[in-house]
Amino acid sequence: MALMPFTDSMFLLVESREHPMHVGGLQLFRKPEGADEHYLRTLREDLLKQDDVPELFRRRPASPVNTAGYVAWTHDEHVDLDYHFRHSALPQPGRIRELLELTSRWHSTLLDRHRPLWEIHLVEGLPDNRFAMYSKIHHALLDGVAALRHLQSTLTTDPDKVDCIPPWGTPRPPRERSPRRPLDLLGTARSAIGQVAGLAPAALKVAREAFRENTLTLPAQAPKTMFNVPIGGARRFAAQSWPLARVRDIATRSGTSRNDVVLAMCAGALRDYLIEQRALPDAPLIAMVPVSMRKQAESASTGNQIGALLANLGTDKASPAERLAVIHRSMREAKRIFRELTPVQALLLSGINVAQLGISTVPGVVTHTRPPFNLVISNVPGPREQMYWNGAKLDGVYPASVLLDGQALNITLTSNGEHLDFGITGCRRSVPHLQRLLLHLDTALVELEHAVA
Repeated sequence: MALMPFTDSMFLLVESREHPMHVGGLQLFRKPEGADEHYLRTLREDLLKQDDVPELFRRRPASPVNTAGYVAWTHDEHVDLDYHFRHSALPQPGRIRELLELTSRWHSTLLDRHRPLWEIHLVEGLPDNRFAMYSKIHHALLDGVAALRHLQSTLTTDPDKVDCIPPWGTPRPPRERSPRRPLDLLGTARSAIGQVAGLAPAALKVAREAFRENTLTLPAQAPKTMFNVPIGGARRFAAQSWPLARVRDIATRSGTSRNDVVLAMCAGALRDYLIEQRALPDAPLIAMVPVSMRKQAESASTGNQIGALLANLGTDKASPAERLAVIHRSMREAKRIFRELTPVQALLLSGINVAQLGISTVPGVVTHTRPPFNLVISNVPGPREQMYWNGAKLDGVYPASVLLDGQALNITLTSNGEHLDFGITGCRRSVPHLQRLLLHLDTALVELEHAVA
């Protein structure tokens, strides 16, 4: 058995029927030319023969029914791949609508803690020679970004390569870390203590920016909306792609970033959706946006530096151009503040932005307090080139995310070659007609194009 990190334990402890804590993704593929009607069955049978399962995909809680807490991982010597890797077919007429409904059901169900915490479903029955794969894995094992990176590691840019590893495979052995000398550890500890000691001046700086200069968005400034309610366990999932070139062109013409344009798309869609539901608040919606805090001069070997920024979406503005300007200014100022902080200070202040979520399951908290923000909008880097899996062309990658009490809607997108693939996850009870957000996203993109023309 291996000791379980505190964060892993927390993801397991907060999970309930209403709060499944797995991340997922829906991938669309186009079969290779000449594939017959038995292509998927044969592919699955061949992959099941690759039973060298890495430790991560063997891992499960040592005490799956322990209510007092989880302190250790154990792993299964034999993994029942036939259970974890399933073959399904869509009901007729086999449209994307049926695929999304099936994905919604799978994303709503809890993983079995008596088994390793993952499932993969191969789905046939789609038109145009396509098939799908839905996968989910517990957040205690991988977060959404890591899960997407793992998926990319199983793909190839070679359309003729037919020996790709299975989704549970490992492309290469993990790189061994060189042991750190005691002096190095001491220096790191001193550095961390110094950065924490500097948190008070950093907090004063943030307060000055927020209250005197009125440039920074802080927690609890978000209005109460229909998204900020206690949630049930059933999910809806919607997905669609848009050309990256359209977003890039708007960003160039407006002098903003691509992520600003994506946020403006979401802001326009949310405004139209809430008007449709007669639920648009007077105050602007606030989104939590995970962003990289890495300085351009830093190398990729310095580790992850992720900040939880709060962005004013400007949903109180009727003009798309004004919303984009509000978003650009909000994100620019938040990034500037975070760049001036040390990594530890930025991490701690990011924690303040999301701290209220830690008590969201306490009865009455969501109902009687203002939300720290209204929803999460996450833009995750994906593959930059056209990718293939055992000869099948990757057409789409649509992330499916975690929801919490008070956060009934999540929008996550990823780049996929020359497209942006959006995955929208919503509480089935709290967010009706979730697919309408796709139409509103398209409308918002067109409006932005006209606004900068």
